[in-house]
Amino acid sequence: MPFRLPRSLIGHQRTRQANAQLGIYLAAVAGAINAGGFLAVHQYTSHMTGVVSSLSDAWVLGQHTLVLAGAASLVSFLLGAMLCAILVNFARKRRLTSEFAIPLALEALLLLCFGVLGGRLDDYERFYIPLTAALLCFLMGLQNALVSKLSKSEIRTTHVTGIVTDLGIELGKLLYVNRTMHASTPAVRADRNKLRLLAGLLTGFFVGGLAGAWGFKQFGYITTVPIATSLMLVSLLSIWDDVRKQFRRPPL
Repeated sequence: MPFRLPRSLIGHQRTRQANAQLGIYLAAVAGAINAGGFLAVHQYTSHMTGVVSSLSDAWVLGQHTLVLAGAASLVSFLLGAMLCAILVNFARKRRLTSEFAIPLALEALLLLCFGVLGGRLDDYERFYIPLTAALLCFLMGLQNALVSKLSKSEIRTTHVTGIVTDLGIELGKLLYVNRTMHASTPAVRADRNKLRLLAGLLTGFFVGGLAGAWGFKQFGYITTVPIATSLMLVSLLSIWDDVRKQFRRPPL
């Protein structure tokens, strides 16, 4: 079957291998958006821990503009996750095979919007920077919820703190020496598949961040075009499969 890889990455039938491949790919996308977005709006848009902390600081310091900006970022991330859940459940109720592809296609379109908005930042900085920051937070919420749903909450692409924590736990298990053994206490064993996945997610986010920052510095907002195009190519095949099924249905 042609285009087997894109279909397996975002298809309805999920495997652990497909989840890992898509997770690492989207972690790289998140890293690129996060790093490139920081150069545009001076804010990391996937880091809700930092957003909530800065919101608290701004509230105490009486910086009301920053409070509003932080609240907008937080709400945008939340709305992105909510919309992803709505789209996935909508597709499931209609038994569409593109249940995960639809949110990914939306992410691609919104990422192109970021590229369009970015070109106007210099002329209308006061208006466009908060709007762009909210858009990027929305994108990260949408993507994080998508990967969480398709992997049954096993994978996160933007939560690097959790990735590093889990990686540390598995490395601790790997290095643990089982000196004394008891029947009631099983030996400590690291999950090597999980180790590889976590290392892949962390590496993907880091490499994506490097590529995004370098591309944004060298070429500006046009860097979003190849990222958005790759997301669209991965998602459109599954959507097209559902469209073809609709046209092939016999009339009632």
